[in-house]
Amino acid sequence: MALDRPVVISDSTHLSVGFVLMPGFTLLPFSAFVDALRLAADEGDKSRQINCQWTIMGPNLKAITSSAGITIKPWELYRDPSGFDYIVVVGGLLDTTLKGSQHVVDYLQEANDVHTPIIGLCTGSFVMIRAGLMNHRRCCVSWFHYKDLTDRFADIIPVADQLFVDDGDRITCAGGAVAADLAAYIIERHLGQSWARKSLRILVMDNPRPADAPQPQPSADYQVNNQWVARALILMEQNLSRPLSSDEIASRLSISKRQLERLFVKDTKESLQKFYRKIRLRYGLWLLKNTGRLVTEIGQDCGFSDTAHFSRAFRDTFGQKPTEFRN
Repeated sequence: MALDRPVVISDSTHLSVGFVLMPGFTLLPFSAFVDALRLAADEGDKSRQINCQWTIMGPNLKAITSSAGITIKPWELYRDPSGFDYIVVVGGLLDTTLKGSQHVVDYLQEANDVHTPIIGLCTGSFVMIRAGLMNHRRCCVSWFHYKDLTDRFADIIPVADQLFVDDGDRITCAGGAVAADLAAYIIERHLGQSWARKSLRILVMDNPRPADAPQPQPSADYQVNNQWVARALILMEQNLSRPLSSDEIASRLSISKRQLERLFVKDTKESLQKFYRKIRLRYGLWLLKNTGRLVTEIGQDCGFSDTAHFSRAFRDTFGQKPTEFRN
């Protein structure tokens, strides 16, 4: 799949962005960011690069494959980073982001040398770390990759309780749809609020969420030793609203249900499903603390079929009904 370059009307643009894609990059952060730029660039909505200009660069013009298997071909070779207001590096699958593609690391270092601000989308922040650009600096990371960051990089200040972090010439973003909020933040800075809100309205989004808005789900640091148990916990955290059965979890991990349950009890002193329920209720507790959503909606998000069931389970765990806790 080739992404064609929109028509460039003027070189004297107000906002210029250069994209660099890592192998296995995630599509949503890239597409959300670039589409917000596109919608702010042209009042006539013809995708012309008038108010904004952007390009996709690489060491050659070979297509880069995303984590979804969809490929995007760079429009041009790396050019002088001083000609951009921002360089945006889009990460994705962690294994490929943490190794190889030294040309991306070199280009980010070149951008740093000429003082061009750098934005990391998704695990793009890990590439910035590889380039030595984040030492002793705040780095936004998704709750999903929080432990990956803290285990590998002791000199980074991880931030997993907000959507993105603007640290001057370094901006890092948790990824996903948050990239649209970050793009709106950048567009407002350079073009004004009306252009930023125009983009989001066409994307069928409300007003942009601020940088310090909480991520939709907090990271839970469960102290477990067994790799199968750790992998099962990740599956549980990814499936809260529709809880998986023990059979489903075991099947996805390619391990027998009996062995997984035995390992779970040995490592956590609780059964798999009891621990799963605890994770879901802790998420419900977080939603009650940090959102104004209805208790019924929170119960559904936590995988409970009815409010009464959620209320009883919440009271048994925390000593209060959800409504009492909120009050």
